[in-house]
Amino acid sequence: MKYDQISNKLFIKNRKNFMTQMKPKSLAVFNSNDIYPIGADSTMPFQQARDIFYLSGVDQEESILVLFPDAPNKDHREMLFVRETNDHIAVWEGEKLTKEKGFEVSGIKSVYWLTEFDKIFFEVMTQAERIYFNTNEHYRQNVETETREDRFIKKTKAKFPAHSWERSNPILQRLRSVKDQIELDLIQQACSITEKGFKRILNFVKPGVWEYEIEAEFMHEFLRNRSRGFAYTPIIASGNNANVLHYVENNQKCKEGDLILLDVGAEYANYSSDMTRTIPVSGKFTKRQKEVYNAVLKVKNDATSMLVPGTYWKEFHVEVGKMMTSALLDLKLLDKADVKNEDPNWPAYKKYFMHGTSHHMGLDTHDYGLLWEPMTENMVFTVEPGIYIPDEGFGVRLEDDVVIQKNGEPFNLMRNIPIEVDEIEELMNK
Repeated sequence: MKYDQISNKLFIKNRKNFMTQMKPKSLAVFNSNDIYPIGADSTMPFQQARDIFYLSGVDQEESILVLFPDAPNKDHREMLFVRETNDHIAVWEGEKLTKEKGFEVSGIKSVYWLTEFDKIFFEVMTQAERIYFNTNEHYRQNVETETREDRFIKKTKAKFPAHSWERSNPILQRLRSVKDQIELDLIQQACSITEKGFKRILNFVKPGVWEYEIEAEFMHEFLRNRSRGFAYTPIIASGNNANVLHYVENNQKCKEGDLILLDVGAEYANYSSDMTRTIPVSGKFTKRQKEVYNAVLKVKNDATSMLVPGTYWKEFHVEVGKMMTSALLDLKLLDKADVKNEDPNWPAYKKYFMHGTSHHMGLDTHDYGLLWEPMTENMVFTVEPGIYIPDEGFGVRLEDDVVIQKNGEPFNLMRNIPIEVDEIEELMNK
């Protein structure tokens, strides 16, 4: 890992919060992700399963966390199992967690080698009445690959058919959606690295550069600031490519007079940032581009002010839709007849703004959060309206990451990333 070690106070607190939500005489198990194969002896770079990281800080494959607050043996109330390391592994793969380092990272005193798991797990299961399984229940999930967690659940249900089971996910959805100050500082670090990348490319972009060259400039700046890289697959979309919402080819030449939509964010210590900016290839917006840009910016600013405690996500999106309808009428993209005759299930504004405005953000770019519960202090949301006009050959989206505050306006984690037309033009023409 490239990042500075995180204080284990965060993970101690997270485990305590989780265990207070568990039913009596129950235990919970969390598994690391697999290292996924590509072909031959090639594998994808390892990324830790977010839930075990959230509860332990362990950023290593083949690790298991067990929580059993009612265990008769106090040494079994929090247990971390890690792969046994040795000199051979150190030479071929690099340093792995020792038991001492596992304690230092997680704050868990009972650290065992993975080879001891089956024996100890059988013992604690005979003392527990139910087990919490960790399943992915995010509203966007669409996973076909069988995970290490999936295999563990299948095996445990077969071996212990008389136990009851519960779901960890509803607890984690609620806990992970509200950030600790340590987490907010990590997300801010990710946003600050993204800021450095954006300011770098403002001095780089000009007619004739390729989208992938801009992607490379971002990656250079991210890596040199201790990020692993992009928090998600970057979108570098020039011209009409911006009207493809998930355009990730990034293989076209940027032409004079076009806009480039940049949906890019750095990760730091597994925490995400999520930024979108739209800039002119030539360093200057046309009159029409500026009109659309400023309309999107106004919607973004007005929508941001609505992100306060007590707001419901669904109602928020309805109100943003009204703002966007007004903006599109002003831009002559819609007329009153379009609005009067609209389908309530697909309002007229959806022709030009077809996605949502905000999502939770944190360890995952589209982070956990219960969308039917009101927003609360220290939740982190994106704000990302857009207007997409294929007939005019460009699209504009603007996005910041904000923290909901107890009183007043949300705190913008991207407050230092240029967004006003004049500021962007000035920086590009220095």
